[in-house]
Amino acid sequence: MQAKYQELKTRLIEVNDINSALGLLHWDQSTYMPPGGAAARARQSATLSRIAHEKFTDPAIGKLLDALTPYEQSLDYDSDEASLIRVTRRKYERAIKIPSEFMAEVSTHISELYQVWTEARPANDFERVRPYLEKTLEYSRKSANFFPGYDHIADPLIEPRDYGMKAADVSHVFGELRKELVPIASVITSQPPVDDSCLHKHFPEEKQLKFGMDVAKKFGYDLSRGRQDKTHHPFMTKFSLGDVRITTRSKEDSLGEALFCTMHETGHALYEQGICMGYEGTPLARGTSAGVHESQSRLWENIVGRSKGFWKCFYPQLQNIFPEQLNSVELDTFHRAINKVERSLIRTEADEVTYNLHVMLRFDFELALLEGEMEIKDLPDAWRERFQEDFGIVPPDHKDGVLQDVHWYSGLIGGSFQGYTLGNILGAQFYATALKAHPEITEEIEKGEFNTLHNWLKNNIYQHGSKFTAPEIIERATGQSLTIEPYINYLRTKYGELYSLN
Repeated sequence: MQAKYQELKTRLIEVNDINSALGLLHWDQSTYMPPGGAAARARQSATLSRIAHEKFTDPAIGKLLDALTPYEQSLDYDSDEASLIRVTRRKYERAIKIPSEFMAEVSTHISELYQVWTEARPANDFERVRPYLEKTLEYSRKSANFFPGYDHIADPLIEPRDYGMKAADVSHVFGELRKELVPIASVITSQPPVDDSCLHKHFPEEKQLKFGMDVAKKFGYDLSRGRQDKTHHPFMTKFSLGDVRITTRSKEDSLGEALFCTMHETGHALYEQGICMGYEGTPLARGTSAGVHESQSRLWENIVGRSKGFWKCFYPQLQNIFPEQLNSVELDTFHRAINKVERSLIRTEADEVTYNLHVMLRFDFELALLEGEMEIKDLPDAWRERFQEDFGIVPPDHKDGVLQDVHWYSGLIGGSFQGYTLGNILGAQFYATALKAHPEITEEIEKGEFNTLHNWLKNNIYQHGSKFTAPEIIERATGQSLTIEPYINYLRTKYGELYSLN
């Protein structure tokens, strides 16, 4: 059995190597590739995508999994060997339902669409991407229909990103959360707006990026296994456990853009760098779900990075870097500015209170598009109407409306956004549990020390990679299933101090 297990592992590593090369091509396209390379890059991506899929769905892997069933059953559920067989079988049984030709076709389309989007968004030209997006919707429905028997057409698209969740589950959680969030947001946004002008002076990009990376290193980001570059829409990518990269974007008239993007992507990177090195090259060597992954980016960006304790340590350092801009600005003023709650247009720049309303809008639109209740041509008008309803403002253009997020222009429609809000909920749940186990975390953050928090997260979440499902990780780490209570308590406590919520 050991020989068969090693053969399976070798085959999986070969597939991973191809996917890593494909990931490197995508990273290059998002960072340094000249526009002229788009057509060839689409072809190259399609070729690698098809080869990887064919290798993973090779009947030989299915035979190995069948032969290893008795071995798996003889092992403890928590063992690495049983877990690798179990997780591989789940992914294999899904993958064999999708033809390799379809994978290659979608990969080509997505590469072409992404390049068009990078040009169409700054030009505010939705009509340029519309036919591509219509094709994406066709591919999304076709992808879902490879898995007949679903309760909702979005279910097969949600599953690979948030395994164990269905559209009905997400809708239920979102409904409960919305009941709590809307009143809080309404009370806060009815008050006089916070003055955040201290964030909108001239902050040279080079200094912003350096400070952001200094913070990332303090959090625990290992630069011997990572780096940061600039892109249109920030992301984290991993080519191996020894090569986990982040990207950011900056505005010289907005201090928060690069800084909080860097914190956010660092949270993702800490997760990947914390995975057990013995899982390298296998399906276990990745975060277990979009929601758990986002819990880490949002935890480090918001719960830590926007906390008063964090800035007690780091604000004097920031003032030293930007003395002309910040020396006359008190810490309390700065802290309120970076936590300003307002009705805003851009999801990635939204505050913690209104952010999830952005996600819910997108999730609802994905369901409507997949169900056929909405057409792609209707998106811009629907976007404006829903924004008016939820935020009381209307996007002035498509650039800051329907074109703002990269997700629909770099992947399928369905399962793209729910992970962000699930991540907000889980980030608070994980942090509350860590704090209960180690009350000293709060004081350590004020000193710029993060090892206790980082180690708790590594031991309870990171090291396991995909060994356990998200529901299993949540239960093991916190002793309960997903709950919105810690998140609502966090928001009420934090924003009750910043605003009057009576």
